[in-house]
Amino acid sequence: MILLSATKSLSFMIKGIYKYNLFGHEVWITTTTISLMVVVVAILIFGVFARRALMKADDNIGAFQNFLEYAYELLETMAGGILGENSYRFINYIGTIFLFILISNLSGLLGLRNPTGDYAVTFLLGMVTFFIVHYQGFKNRRLKHITVLFEPTPLLAPLNIIGELANPLSISLRLFANVLSGVIMMGLWYSMMPLWAKIGVPAFLHVYTDVFSGCIQTYVFCMLTMVYIDDKMS
Repeated sequence: MILLSATKSLSFMIKGIYKYNLFGHEVWITTTTISLMVVVVAILIFGVFARRALMKADDNIGAFQNFLEYAYELLETMAGGILGENSYRFINYIGTIFLFILISNLSGLLGLRNPTGDYAVTFLLGMVTFFIVHYQGFKNRRLKHITVLFEPTPLLAPLNIIGELANPLSISLRLFANVLSGVIMMGLWYSMMPLWAKIGVPAFLHVYTDVFSGCIQTYVFCMLTMVYIDDKMS
């Protein structure tokens, strides 16, 4: 009975907020949709203030500008370490997905449904990376981008093709599974633990599931993206 009661109250913050019809199809605005909107608005506000701070920069550099410059130097170092002289071509994309994934992963601290805990979001990120990677492959290798799949022997072509197709799936599933596992852990804790265990204790769990794991998975996704791109640059 206790387990049944806990199961009924169990919630992973997956809820439909509003339903409407679009071209004859039923479409839901869910908690993930709301969280995505909050994350995007937060990034836009951050961008506006960042641009304003950099445009008005003078000899009296403030703390916010110091933070922006330090963050860019870290991003530049990370990208340069893998992409080398080509890092300037992709640093905007890497910086954008890094900021988006990081804020999405940390949004659980605000009581939001982590957008990256929805596979539709991480799969789309993986597909964007997939198209960028293969666009660079065709741009830099031309026909060799296709013929390399048949090396060192045509018998390995199916495995090589599967390997290429598996890249966006692997990075998207890795991010999704790690974030979702944190959502499930916290959902189980809040639903099944007594009241006294819900005060203070979950803060330490959030440090791991949202902060530590969220930052690590952001870094891993961006690093793998750059590795895949660099592989097609020569």
